[in-house]
Amino acid sequence: MKTLITGAAGFIGGYVVEEFLEAGYEVVGVDNFSKYGRSQPRCLNHPRYRFVEGDAKDAAFLTELLADCEHFVAAAAMIGGIAYFHRLAYDLLAENERIMAAACDAAIEAHRRGGLEKITLLSSSMVFENAASFPSEEGDELRSPPPSSTYGFQKLAGEYFVRGAWQQYQLPYTVVRPFNCVGIGERRARADIEILSGDVKLALSHVVPDLAQKVLRGQDPLHILGDGSQVRHYTYGGDLARGIRVCVEHPAARNEDFNISTAQPTTVLELAEAIWHKVHGEDRPFRYVCDEPFPHDVPFRSPSVEKAKRLLGFEATTTLDDILDEVIPWIRQQIDLGTI
Repeated sequence: MKTLITGAAGFIGGYVVEEFLEAGYEVVGVDNFSKYGRSQPRCLNHPRYRFVEGDAKDAAFLTELLADCEHFVAAAAMIGGIAYFHRLAYDLLAENERIMAAACDAAIEAHRRGGLEKITLLSSSMVFENAASFPSEEGDELRSPPPSSTYGFQKLAGEYFVRGAWQQYQLPYTVVRPFNCVGIGERRARADIEILSGDVKLALSHVVPDLAQKVLRGQDPLHILGDGSQVRHYTYGGDLARGIRVCVEHPAARNEDFNISTAQPTTVLELAEAIWHKVHGEDRPFRYVCDEPFPHDVPFRSPSVEKAKRLLGFEATTTLDDILDEVIPWIRQQIDLGTI
């Protein structure tokens, strides 16, 4: 079995490539190094992995790579933390629309030629940006007001792309919605700008690496965005990658959408305190102050994971405690290396 994975050199892409290789697949990975700059992708020397530098907006290029692939994991996207959402509002919409159209054009043609079985789209929890029902179930994105951010709006549009490709061209699809992926491998993006958070300048805007950096750099009191009551489901990259593979393989995933996430909700304040005590131990009092949040900082994002459990038998099993035991030492190392 062979699959094409776009965005293969990205943070999530690295976990996905590794998961498919471990499961015995031949993998073709594509990336243009636009986010982090040129680097050595994970698994580059694996005998069943072929990495190709290229543009995921080039439909002819993708069609050629799909010629002997049964599956296509469309994970390429212009993506960043919440600071991106207002600063790069147009680029996020326009660039991701071009990527999405090229992916579907290539997949439709590859399926027409008889080789490609299905496209699996990596969407986003941001399709639930304005959800009012919690935990948010698959389908609530269609019953809620559309996302306010251009990023969330485009990710919802991407889901319409693959559904439209099925309706018109009978290209089978699966939509996967990751929730707050956490793990190792995230670095400073080329488009990131430094933002002062208390006495620490940060160039990332994902909450776990941001908080870990500030605690590791000795910030006291710790600065958090908003009042800390924001609810998220922090999902380990390895669990997410396994969920994506299950969505690719399982017959019940055909023409369905799934929230792939841990079931455990955590507030930002609970996360901050957990990181604090991981670094400083239990004896040092946890102190924090609240800064003004970014626009589009959704106060409550909590998915239902029952559909994935019921139809696919999938559950994310890695605890936040175990995630932090892996991520905090990695963040410490990257601070020393100057990569974040």
